[in-house]
Amino acid sequence: MARRGLLVPGVPHRVVQQFAELHKWGFGLAGELRQAAARSPGRVAVVDEDRSLTYGELLDRSSRLATALPVVAGDRVGVLCRNSVAMIETLIAVTSVGADPVLINTGLSAAQLGAVATAQNLSIIVHDPAFSEVLGDFPGGIPTTALDPMINSVPSTPLRPPARTGRTIVLTSGTTGMPKGAQRPTPGGFSPLCSIIDRIPLRAGVRVMIAAPLFHTWGFAGLQIALALRATVVLRRRFEPAAALDAMRANQVTALIAVPVMLQSLMELPAGTAPPGLNVAAVSGSALPGGLATRFMDRYGDVLYNLYGSTEASWASIATPADLRAAPDTAGRPPHGTAVAVLDFDGRPVPTGETGRLFVGNEMLFEGYTNGSARELRDGLLATGDLGHVDAAGRVFVDGREDDMIVSGGENVFPGEVEGLLADLPEVLEVAVIGVSDLEYGQRLAAYVVLREEGTLAADAIRDHVRRNRARFCVPRDIVFLPSLPRNATGKVLKRELPR
Repeated sequence: MARRGLLVPGVPHRVVQQFAELHKWGFGLAGELRQAAARSPGRVAVVDEDRSLTYGELLDRSSRLATALPVVAGDRVGVLCRNSVAMIETLIAVTSVGADPVLINTGLSAAQLGAVATAQNLSIIVHDPAFSEVLGDFPGGIPTTALDPMINSVPSTPLRPPARTGRTIVLTSGTTGMPKGAQRPTPGGFSPLCSIIDRIPLRAGVRVMIAAPLFHTWGFAGLQIALALRATVVLRRRFEPAAALDAMRANQVTALIAVPVMLQSLMELPAGTAPPGLNVAAVSGSALPGGLATRFMDRYGDVLYNLYGSTEASWASIATPADLRAAPDTAGRPPHGTAVAVLDFDGRPVPTGETGRLFVGNEMLFEGYTNGSARELRDGLLATGDLGHVDAAGRVFVDGREDDMIVSGGENVFPGEVEGLLADLPEVLEVAVIGVSDLEYGQRLAAYVVLREEGTLAADAIRDHVRRNRARFCVPRDIVFLPSLPRNATGKVLKRELPR
């Protein structure tokens, strides 16, 4: 905390008030905002396309919204918004009264939204006006355009902490079915923050663009970190690479929180467009495609940090630029307070370098799904659902999802390994590899390839490239060329939507 500028001297009465607010409100969004407003009320807290608010203004508006919203402690409030000031005001207002915000993926269909509203027993949904039609006749819809009149309708009065602490519910990605609600714990102290900023050098007062969706675990974590650091948060409702760089320059942004597909789109812009002063680009949410880490750092400098985690496990490991230079496909090392184990299917540790099931333990493991189900635990460590290994240097590598691995002719095959190999081809923009049925071998791989505009590559050339670098059972049987890969709002490839 000292190295990141959190313990520098300040005006005595403001420092006293800062820690008093944390003691009273805790380390959730409501408490982190109040400590920041107590210490730095005039600092700009958040900027979007339409407006900016200081910490003092954000506290005032979110407190009045908390009074005006028709919710009480224990209610569940859906939040269906793109990244904006209004979304942050809503999240803080909901938690300030002890209600549970449910972060809804903006890419869900009308049917999925209806199912989520029922499964999560939502009292209301605060939403961007763009989602009015997809919500249909949902009786508790409040468009964000209605928030200003609600805020202006009540006086500015200090709130008292609720008897019940609100619990944030993050929906799983839904890439393999209906999204589930994962109950996120509220940090119990400074340790979770320190685990992250020890590896990712974000400083107090940093100006950070959170490009990752705030409804996603990584975007939401970025908001929590930013409030704790009294940062200035820059938001855009949609990520458009050229516009994002313009906003970063205009707002003197020095840190970027994103998902890997956003870095890919930045790399499609002409060289020389990097904003000055960028010293942190932190990504999470999906694996870094093969070669992207090296290409990005060659252009933007050694500023890339890759956090491997999940909605359920929070974080497992963090790769620094030095890690990524040494092993571009690594997920890094476990940070302070985190343990990672690689176990076989009987729960026994596997030797260094061998692939097994990844388990993780830290103080921010999720509290279970809202439907009552849970993830497998072994000795306090949570199953991530991924397969991976740890090398002799202690670096974690993710080899693929447990349910993605196929058996071809008696051999275990990991599609992710072939994805990374093909992504290194200069003609390939993006690629996805899955297992498909095969009469002779039981299963074989199929590769879905998106070429760059100027790229030409034959299917046989792709097979030959795999054959030269991997075993014969890794060679894709089918090569399918697509204009783009189907992705959800966080950039994850929807493999179930790939044509068979």
